[in-house]
Amino acid sequence: MVARQLRRRGVVDERVLEAMGRVPRELFVPPTLAERAYDDAALPIGYGQTISQPFVVASMLALAAPCAGDAALDVGTGSGYAAAVLATLGAHVVGVELVPDLAHRARAALHRAGVEGVEVRVGDGRLGAPDAAPFDVILVAAATAAVPQALLDQLADRGRLVLPLGGVAGQVLVRLERRGDAVVETRSFPCRFVPLLSRATVDEAGV
Repeated sequence: MVARQLRRRGVVDERVLEAMGRVPRELFVPPTLAERAYDDAALPIGYGQTISQPFVVASMLALAAPCAGDAALDVGTGSGYAAAVLATLGAHVVGVELVPDLAHRARAALHRAGVEGVEVRVGDGRLGAPDAAPFDVILVAAATAAVPQALLDQLADRGRLVLPLGGVAGQVLVRLERRGDAVVETRSFPCRFVPLLSRATVDEAGV
């Protein structure tokens, strides 16, 4: 995966490559998909959600540039894989997952993988985790047409927020960096993520 999918496609951050080589991705997919864990594709994990394609995870992490000791927020934790890589990079991670069963599975996968330093909460990721803010890194693994203000408010000075911005017509991966009262936006590449859900959406679906 690291050699064929990530290096060949231009991921050059050696810390990210090393961390992704250490985290056993097969522990973060449904058992029936374990043989496909390292495919160059997103995979379903239930409830209409996915574990992101390895290249996309690596690209988001490279844009976010997490450092050892950083406080990180993982919005839409899903399988727990990105949170595991963040923790392997030395970040202290709060993961927020809207679907209780997925949060439970993520905790179990992190435990099986021996990953420490991740707290997985059940909640609405659009609201972040204000009691644990500010965050040096915020990753959002679902698309939204506008950046949730609560997440911007929880971003530390020089903090980096990476998310897919857009809707069904098209999305682009964006990095936002807080510099004092200003936020500097850098656009990366087109992407396709599942939508960022709200608490009300999940309640209506009966999840």
